[in-house]
Amino acid sequence: MATLPRRTIYRYSLGSFVTGSFGTVPGLLLLPYLTDTMAVPAAAAGVIVFVPKAWDVVFNPIAGRLSDADLVRTGSRRRYLLRGGIGVAILFAALFAHPGFGKPVADAAYVVVVFFLCATAYAFFQVPFNALPAELTESAAERTRLTSVRIGVLAVAILIAGGGAPAITDALSGVAGYRVMGLVMAVIILLATLGVYFGLRDAPVGSLRPNTVRIKELVRTIAQWRPFRWLLGVYFIQALGIGTVLAAIPYFAQHVLGDPGYRTVIFVAFVGPALVTMPLWPRLGRRWGKLAGFRIATVSFFAGLVAMYFADVLPFAVTLVFVALAGVGYAGISVFPLAILPDLISDEEERTGETRAGITAGVWTASETLGLALGPGLFGLVLQAGGYVSSTDSAAAQPDSAVTAIVLGSSVLPAVLIVLGIPLLRRSVLQRRS
Repeated sequence: MATLPRRTIYRYSLGSFVTGSFGTVPGLLLLPYLTDTMAVPAAAAGVIVFVPKAWDVVFNPIAGRLSDADLVRTGSRRRYLLRGGIGVAILFAALFAHPGFGKPVADAAYVVVVFFLCATAYAFFQVPFNALPAELTESAAERTRLTSVRIGVLAVAILIAGGGAPAITDALSGVAGYRVMGLVMAVIILLATLGVYFGLRDAPVGSLRPNTVRIKELVRTIAQWRPFRWLLGVYFIQALGIGTVLAAIPYFAQHVLGDPGYRTVIFVAFVGPALVTMPLWPRLGRRWGKLAGFRIATVSFFAGLVAMYFADVLPFAVTLVFVALAGVGYAGISVFPLAILPDLISDEEERTGETRAGITAGVWTASETLGLALGPGLFGLVLQAGGYVSSTDSAAAQPDSAVTAIVLGSSVLPAVLIVLGIPLLRRSVLQRRS
């Protein structure tokens, strides 16, 4: 099999700045944006963060089918990728523009509509982006190489977006900070989209197979595809845990650690070790097996989160050590499922003789999006149960019950969700691929 040129690998990986920014920043900042600048009640804010992304559960597979059809018709998925990325950039800036209608209901309605449109545009970018590795090369080794670089770039993108966005909102407090942050992230998303689109202009495209056009065929495929279903289940439930952690960080920094500026420090402490250890997990998987590596990563993430329950009595430096431990585990649970997905797609296409990459990527990204969206929604319900006080002032005093809810929602709850992936791994595809 031909070796993929390095330029193709790195240009493709630029798309991780789109997925990393959109996947991280709303999960990290949209909930406090609603509760602490628009005075939207926590439970309602959680629903607002969840509903637009939940739409992707329905729409992503449709976007996948459209992407497959466009591939067969034009020989490329790049057109959808370009339009989706440009749409995400424009709508992301609009999302955090803060209309200032003066009423929580009107402001919240604006956020719902814009976020809904942004999530739709994102589907048109992410679905073809996730489908491309199975078509750029037919070599499993080359796909693993491509995915490994992509994940490394994704870690950098998450570090820049997740660390930079809170830093901007902290430096320019209030509504102005969110507006500037939204514009900066939009520029990053736009440049990354253009980089992928023009960078893959001359990239190879795999063999084109007849497009699967019927929903019944999609349902039948997933129903009979047990390895994919089990891997998808693990990925979903752990995405739910990650979404909860991201939503909790701003509240944890301000109300447990006592300084809103710590959210940038915590996020960097979480993602930084993930970036450093990301290349080590594939080596561990090759030596001990992917199933064992996935379990070790899950336990690492679980242990780090449980230890954060004691953050109010631990020295801040010790808390950061446990945050870093969780970050190391986060790197592992990011690497293993994405490394094996292209192989599953290729196997299924060989078995059926039909294009499955777009549809499979649509189902996969829908699951990821739903998990990451449910996380903030779940955390919003925890805040509401604890009596969290929403206002237009982020420094508003909170009752002890709200602080307790924040501690539980940022440590014990996501830890339980992360570790629930281990029983599913017993029957997942990783057992066959280890």
